[in-house]
Amino acid sequence: MIGRIVEVADDRRHLFMHRGFMVVQDTEGERKELGQVPLDDIAAVIANAHGLSYTNNLLVALAERGAPFVLCAANHNAVGMLLPIEGNFEQSHRIEAQIAASQPTHKRMWAAIVRSKLEQQAAALEAAGMPTAPLTALAAKVKSGDPENLEAQGARRYWTLLFGTDFRRDQNAPGTNALLNYGYTVLRATTARAVIAAGLHPSIGLHHSHDNNAMRLVDDLMEPFRPVIDLKVWQLRRNDEDHVNPDSKRAMVRTLYDDMQSDAGATPVMVCVQKLTTSLAQVYLGQRDKLDLPLPGLPLALASALRDE
Repeated sequence: MIGRIVEVADDRRHLFMHRGFMVVQDTEGERKELGQVPLDDIAAVIANAHGLSYTNNLLVALAERGAPFVLCAANHNAVGMLLPIEGNFEQSHRIEAQIAASQPTHKRMWAAIVRSKLEQQAAALEAAGMPTAPLTALAAKVKSGDPENLEAQGARRYWTLLFGTDFRRDQNAPGTNALLNYGYTVLRATTARAVIAAGLHPSIGLHHSHDNNAMRLVDDLMEPFRPVIDLKVWQLRRNDEDHVNPDSKRAMVRTLYDDMQSDAGATPVMVCVQKLTTSLAQVYLGQRDKLDLPLPGLPLALASALRDE
């Protein structure tokens, strides 16, 4: 079952657990109940307001179900994430295999992820009516470990082609950058949940190695799916929506439920993320050689909507 991503973005809210539900309550006036969500249906909770309150019992219940509780800054970036410390019964075995994995294995997996990201970026450019040759050419040249940093080279060309020559990726900037921040926060929460569910440790990355990053593996594995968010932001901009608001948030969250093409056929983006993390665990255990990455191409509903516009 694909869980629900629940965002709470109003300061006047209190969250608590009651009989298997997360209850959202207004903190003003009569403190009315505004809604309930079954805890078992929640994939992640995005706390995107600064006046929220919530009970410890709720956080414990979410952690027991492997549902991340994500704390956002004013720029809509995730700055904290509550994750469970207990996993499935195979977790210890898988983490040991993860730690023991050789550097060549890490480099080979990272090359596959970079290649997939460049291919998905090319697909995003194609859907936006932009030239794809600069990205497809780079994808064909990726070597083990990406020693030439083709990922960064691709990013410089990609942002200019998709959003124009004046665009600069700046996490603290408003407008398009804020939309990207929000979309990546939702994607990051989805990927973190999948990493934990696969029995892997989120801090042991393939490539990302910043000392202050506790989510290195999460940031590695979400890379091929970033273009899904990028193209949705491009679509919102084309429809004169360049701000983070309830409608744009819903649009980006819905994108993660759309189908992508995979070896198994049309598969929701969230499930593709889960399949990728599970396949990495299997690589570490020696059960397979390659990652289960989505096929080149953006979500089918998004591509169809762009054709119809």
